[in-house]
Amino acid sequence: MNIEQLYQSRVKDIEGILDMFQSGDFIMSALGASEPITILSALHRIKERDVKDCDISNCLVMADYEYLKNPEYKDVIFTNGWFYSPPIRKAHPNGNVSHVPQHLHFAYTKRSFAAGDRRKVLLCTCSPMDKHGYLTLSLGCTYEKEVIEDGALVIAEVNPNLPRTYGDTTVHISDLDGILEVNNKIPTLPEALFNDKDNAIGQLIAERIDNGSTIQLGIGGIPNAVANALKTKKHLGIHTEMFTDGMVDLVQCGAVDNSQKTLYKGKSIATFALGSQKLYDFLDDNLSVTFKKGSWTNDPHIVGKNHKMVSINTTLEVDLFGQCASEAIGPIQFSGTGGQTDTAVGAQNCPDGKSFIALYSTANVRDENGGKKTISKISPLLKPGSIVSLSRNDVDYVVTEYGVAWLRGQSIKERVNRLVAIAHPDFRDELKYQAKDLMIW
Repeated sequence: MNIEQLYQSRVKDIEGILDMFQSGDFIMSALGASEPITILSALHRIKERDVKDCDISNCLVMADYEYLKNPEYKDVIFTNGWFYSPPIRKAHPNGNVSHVPQHLHFAYTKRSFAAGDRRKVLLCTCSPMDKHGYLTLSLGCTYEKEVIEDGALVIAEVNPNLPRTYGDTTVHISDLDGILEVNNKIPTLPEALFNDKDNAIGQLIAERIDNGSTIQLGIGGIPNAVANALKTKKHLGIHTEMFTDGMVDLVQCGAVDNSQKTLYKGKSIATFALGSQKLYDFLDDNLSVTFKKGSWTNDPHIVGKNHKMVSINTTLEVDLFGQCASEAIGPIQFSGTGGQTDTAVGAQNCPDGKSFIALYSTANVRDENGGKKTISKISPLLKPGSIVSLSRNDVDYVVTEYGVAWLRGQSIKERVNRLVAIAHPDFRDELKYQAKDLMIW
């Protein structure tokens, strides 16, 4: 066959795609904006074909799919999510969803072990094929490329709206077993606005970042505020898991030129992208951005090889030991570890590296009577059942709107002093009292 004939031999309608599934399949779905929307919207219909006992592993699910929200399909497709998003959090009480604890750089390795000898199936999205028979995984290759290389059955939605990207996203038509041609709008996230607290935190972090540093940023009000504060810097580089709108702004204003990087000089490195249409337009056919497998981008040893590596992440709660609970509220899963530990540890592997963990000093929550109360997010002890995402051994800088606490190498006694100093003033005396009462020193 020539390339076009090979492509056409893979093309099916949605019924043909659903016919490809078998009972017991271990399905892995591309994450975030790379989700194959049409296939996932119809996936519950494999029940009509007497298919059952399938597992699906996913990350950052973008929509309320029927198989996910309806417990009727629990015995057909059980969901294992390694980073919870709103649709997974909503579905969790139904009992058809479970969380997978893991670091991003082990995203495929760990799930491959979990699959055992079951047939692996990858559901992904691709930009259209070029004249040489190559498509791209477009907005990410965190684990998708490794699934393909491991010999999985590969089912892809080919969408002309997806940007064509470079790096480990490249796949050949011979790698695909089934194709569904679609014309879907790419899932987007509204650009998070930053408030006064975000801006204060962003300024405090930016003051401690040198020109020429290589940065990793997440998404949300605080990371966006950091990106905004970095616009006055020079010769920054990007080595990140997630490419965001804030990074587009830094490139376009000239703060990022990747000129002083030790790895991939002149290139921004990421493993996936998620954001606005502005971001996707920027990435299309852009040779200055290279997507690499998550097992490489997030390997702490690789991260630490970057020039003046800086990792910037957020957390939900920090205790006086320096433990960071970043993915759950008590025992209730909220998000996931993702690459927080990867990048925080990796940045500290770098001789001039820095790792920042940011959070607001307080939060408004409901009390036992349903009323609202304000609590300190710096606490003597984490809430019962809390999951520690970043251990006290791996924390470096902690930042609130009230200041910066540098904890690297500090004793528990000194950590208490520094964390109390950046807590909300209304809670400082109580934190001191609790630390003394609990003998946290």
